[in-house]
Amino acid sequence: MTKRESMEFETRCVHPPRGDFDGTGAIATPIYQTATFAHEGLGEDGATGSGYDYTRQQNPTREQLERLVADLEEADDAIAFTSGMAAVRALMELFVPGDRIVCSGDLYGGTYRLFDQVLTPFGLAFSYGKSTDEVLARIGEAPEGLRAVYIETPTNPMMNVFDIRRIAEAARAAGALFIVDNTFLTPYFQRPLTLGADIVLHSGSKYLGGHNDTIAGFLAIRGQELSERLRFVAKTTGSGLSPFDSFLLIRGIKTLALRLDRAQENALALAEWLGAHPLVTSVRYPGLPDHEGYALSGRQATGFGAMIAFSVADAALVRQILARVRVIRFAESLGGTESLITYPVLQTHADIPEQERLEIGITDKLLRLSVGVESAADLIADLRQALGD
Repeated sequence: MTKRESMEFETRCVHPPRGDFDGTGAIATPIYQTATFAHEGLGEDGATGSGYDYTRQQNPTREQLERLVADLEEADDAIAFTSGMAAVRALMELFVPGDRIVCSGDLYGGTYRLFDQVLTPFGLAFSYGKSTDEVLARIGEAPEGLRAVYIETPTNPMMNVFDIRRIAEAARAAGALFIVDNTFLTPYFQRPLTLGADIVLHSGSKYLGGHNDTIAGFLAIRGQELSERLRFVAKTTGSGLSPFDSFLLIRGIKTLALRLDRAQENALALAEWLGAHPLVTSVRYPGLPDHEGYALSGRQATGFGAMIAFSVADAALVRQILARVRVIRFAESLGGTESLITYPVLQTHADIPEQERLEIGITDKLLRLSVGVESAADLIADLRQALGD
């Protein structure tokens, strides 16, 4: 057992795996805000054999962050990108026209937009399943053209839970890559690579950064060949994360476990309160025992996260809530210290055709709540007055 393997997750968040870069003993990772690095001579790498040439390819601050995320996800490698969507786009460079990709039916709207409006015209074929069984059925259709399976779990925004182990087994049998978006639970609560996934995706802007102050994305990868292919894409397309944003992510990850514990505690309290409110018609939170994914979550994750979707009695009430909230802010994004409320039908999922939105439950009465680390009592009081109590 290595020194890091003997450390608890919380300790590994605080202490990245690589030590002192420059001999100064700095506790905080330095920001190497440089575009290029000097060479000692012809045919040699950067100064003193550092291996750094140009920040588009690699930078010491980004490398520190990537080693940290790989360690937390138990991956062979991790690559930091300028956004979550940049990470998804780089991932899609693994495929060519004619390839088929099976997806969970409830995806972040930006991912769906990329698949539907950019990559489908390019020649990739996407099919969707609203449940584990439906995804497994799609995998079985025309397996000779299947190249990947791509899921979110829990999903955005409906909080559906997919069985990672079962899908991993089916994808492996079909010779397809298995990709899991782990943004909502992070490696603190769920590590898909240990359950059979090949690649884990993150919007690092969310819980990993944790402060609503930067944009980032990650791919955590199992296997050297995949790592080399995706690093080539990142270098060639220039989509690597900047040194300063890398520093912000390293800083944010230090408190990941603390933030998620508090946010999850708050989320359960809010979900229970919302479930008892007469104007709330449904609550989607995997931490509630009546959620159909509750038992599965307990088997494949160590926590339920802090995202809630809930529906209210009529669409007019949505407008009232969004106008009245004060502690909770009406804004897109999620996963920060501040609680945010979003209207998926007009914001995050507006590009999904109406009939498809309705089929997965995204109606004009649905709200998505990213629960932060404030006082649960203050958050409930804010929702109470917003609902007109």
